[in-house]
Amino acid sequence: MNSDFHPLDAAAHPSAGWAHTSNETPVYTLQHQSWTADNLCVESFHEETGYYTSRWDALCPYIDVTPEMLDMAQKPFIVYALPPEGNYGVPINDKYGLVHAGSEDFWKDERRARKFRELDKLNKHFSVTEQLIAGKDMTVEQVFALGSEHFDAYEIHAKEVEGFVDYVRDLDVLVLQVHADNGDLVLTDVSMVLPERDQVYGSFCQWNTDYKNRSPGIYACLLAARWTAKHGYKYYNLGPVGDYGYKSLFVTDFEPIYGLAMTDVQHALALDPTSPLHTDFKPSEWNQIYRTRGN
Repeated sequence: MNSDFHPLDAAAHPSAGWAHTSNETPVYTLQHQSWTADNLCVESFHEETGYYTSRWDALCPYIDVTPEMLDMAQKPFIVYALPPEGNYGVPINDKYGLVHAGSEDFWKDERRARKFRELDKLNKHFSVTEQLIAGKDMTVEQVFALGSEHFDAYEIHAKEVEGFVDYVRDLDVLVLQVHADNGDLVLTDVSMVLPERDQVYGSFCQWNTDYKNRSPGIYACLLAARWTAKHGYKYYNLGPVGDYGYKSLFVTDFEPIYGLAMTDVQHALALDPTSPLHTDFKPSEWNQIYRTRGN
C-alpha cells in the first residue's frame, strides 16, 4: 500500500486536451467529458465524513481520467466506472448488467417471453411515447424536469446533473414516458445512446409510486430494451446491478466495473472500515492508478 499520489504520464491520453475559456479558465476535455478545476469534484458523504467523486459519477458510464484530472481533484477522490478497455483502476465488487437486446435468443427465452407478456398485459391501457433528443440541445433545467424526484430520493447533486448534460453534448438521449389513461405520468426513463459501444445506457428512471403495483421500473427496462433492438443496437446497459435483483430477468452478460481511489491513508474515510474505501476497494488498492496485468 502506498499513501503517495502518483503523477501520470500525459502521453497516456493523447486524445485529451484543454482550451481556455473567455476568462482564461482552463477547460479540459476527454471523450464525452469536459471539466474545469472548479466543477470537477462533487462532495459526497459517508455518514459525516466527506470525500469527492466526479461530476459524472451518478448518471454517466465509462468515466475516464487524465493526469490533470487526478492532480487537480480534491482528496479523497473516488472514480467509478472507468472504461474496461483502459489502463486505470481496479475491478470493484459490482458489475454492469448488459442486455443483449439485439439477439433473437434474448426475446425467445421462454421465461423472459412469458414475463414480458405479463408486463404488457399489466400495462396495456398505458400509452408510451419515445423521444430521441440531441444532447447538445438539452439543458440542466430540462433534465431536472424529467428526474427531480429521482434525484432527490437518491441524493443526486445538481453538479451531477450538470455532468450528465456535459457528457451527452455530442450524444443522443432517449426519453421514454408512460402515461395512464387518466393522464397521470407513470414513468420517465432516460438513457444515452453510445454508438461507439453499440449500446444504449440507462441513466435514470423516475416512476410514480401510485403505480408501483404495475412494476414500472421493470416495464421501463423492457421498453428501453425493445427500443435498443428496434434501432439496431446490440446491448442495453442496465448500469450497476449488484443492488437491483429485479434486473436479473434481463441480464445476459456482465461487464466488470473498474474504480480508482486516491486518499491519505490517515484520512477519516480510510480509518472507517464501513466506508466505500473499504467496501469497494482493498487497502492495498488505494492510490493504485494503473491497472495491473490480469485485471
